[in-house]
Amino acid sequence: MSQRNITVIPGDGIGPDIIEATLKVLDKAGCDFNYEFADAGLTALEKHGELLPQKTLNLIEKNRVTLKGPLTTPIGEGFTSINVTLRKKFNLYANVRPVLSLKGTQARYDDIDIITIRENTEGMYSGAGQRVTNDGETAEAMSIITREGAERIATFAYELARKEGRKKVTAVHKANIMKSTSGLFLKVAREVGERYPDIQSEEMIVDATCMKLVMDPSQFDVIVTTNLFGDILSDLCAGLVGGLGMAPGANIGKDAAIFEAVHGSAPDIAGQNLANPTALLLGAIQMLEYLGMSDKAGRIRDAVRDTIAEGDHVTRDLGGESGTNEFTDAILARL
Repeated sequence: MSQRNITVIPGDGIGPDIIEATLKVLDKAGCDFNYEFADAGLTALEKHGELLPQKTLNLIEKNRVTLKGPLTTPIGEGFTSINVTLRKKFNLYANVRPVLSLKGTQARYDDIDIITIRENTEGMYSGAGQRVTNDGETAEAMSIITREGAERIATFAYELARKEGRKKVTAVHKANIMKSTSGLFLKVAREVGERYPDIQSEEMIVDATCMKLVMDPSQFDVIVTTNLFGDILSDLCAGLVGGLGMAPGANIGKDAAIFEAVHGSAPDIAGQNLANPTALLLGAIQMLEYLGMSDKAGRIRDAVRDTIAEGDHVTRDLGGESGTNEFTDAILARL
């Protein structure tokens, strides 16, 4: 089989640190990828004068699979979120964010296994109708939900649930107040759910979902929802398993996929051998599963899990005293 090309975007801040660690682990597991590196974010702005150079976009399009470190979008000055731009550019409509309890993380729960599936291109993040009046007194933004967008994300959720042997899909909404947009999403989610009689369908208002996730997260399995709610709920779920350092994310479309750590670039600890690469490693595991390399994904998952559970070579955010390199070396040794 020919070597698979993967686009790699190291990103900003700790991005290069955790990308380096992740590539070492992928290589040790025998993945045999050919990495093609590309710039984005502040690094690209400094080198090329733009946040998303055309060369980077071309590589993403060519290779169709990308592993991405955290990116920094400058605040203000008219800059658009790079992540949102990438999702729209490549129509990466499904954001898949699993959280799984790992022994040794000092999280409040030890039995979490939830996947949040977030619509990635519509809703409040569509960017439509944003304006501030000239007097600065009124701001407006438009939420757009389409039947097509709602149907494809709901279908994605049920198909993933069936593929992974999940028992329940919960459609999260605010249709009691946002009767048009959230109402359409809920209506379509109900219709899609009827096509999957083997999977339990549930619907829940977003504020009640937040409360129940905190009180008893074990009742959730797969959550599907719109963009803004999914952004909030997936971070809440990350908090249940130890924080954003344990949270990977996959952005999946018909013709391309980008896998990432969902945390920020943490420039204050960049290059100091302090960053925890777990979130990006878990994102790389998602990438391997997407590519049909489940055996290697399983080996890496076991090595990460065992290293964290052992606790003697983990980073400070996991309660240890080791650095990025020592933590990575412990995973490599187990592989």
